[in-house]
Amino acid sequence: MKVVSNASPLINLARIGQLALLPRIFGSLLVPEAVWQEVVVAGKGLPGAAEIGLADWIERTAVANRPLVHSLRQELDAGEAEAIALVVECQADWVLMDERLGRQTAQHFGLGYIGVVGVLRVAKQNGHIQALRPLLNDLRHVAGFRISPILWDQVLQDAGEF
Repeated sequence: MKVVSNASPLINLARIGQLALLPRIFGSLLVPEAVWQEVVVAGKGLPGAAEIGLADWIERTAVANRPLVHSLRQELDAGEAEAIALVVECQADWVLMDERLGRQTAQHFGLGYIGVVGVLRVAKQNGHIQALRPLLNDLRHVAGFRISPILWDQVLQDAGEF
């Protein structure tokens, strides 16, 4: 399975101490150069930056299709644009992305996407974590991640934790 990650899932999982879920669920990840620059270089000293920089399960990958990246940059930031272009280019199965416009763009291209809440949901389903609620609370209160009340209730209900 090929999976490309944008910055947000990496950063937010690192902030709540759950970055190790990604290789357990997906094996390895491809990370485009713009995401690497945002998380590891510009994020030096922030949660997850060093860990991501040293992770042997993350493959830093340059995007060859620069015209597609340029086109996507009309609406998306550099990391989102490169992540979507990389998924298209290498025919990846998933893009890890939380931003609404990025997800809508991925959907427009017919790409599979999953966000940080979805990753935690899969982790619970696969037995990698015992409970979802404490991690969702950490996402809100530690990472400052916004989760709509509707999504919050639905995810906890699906996980049998409502």
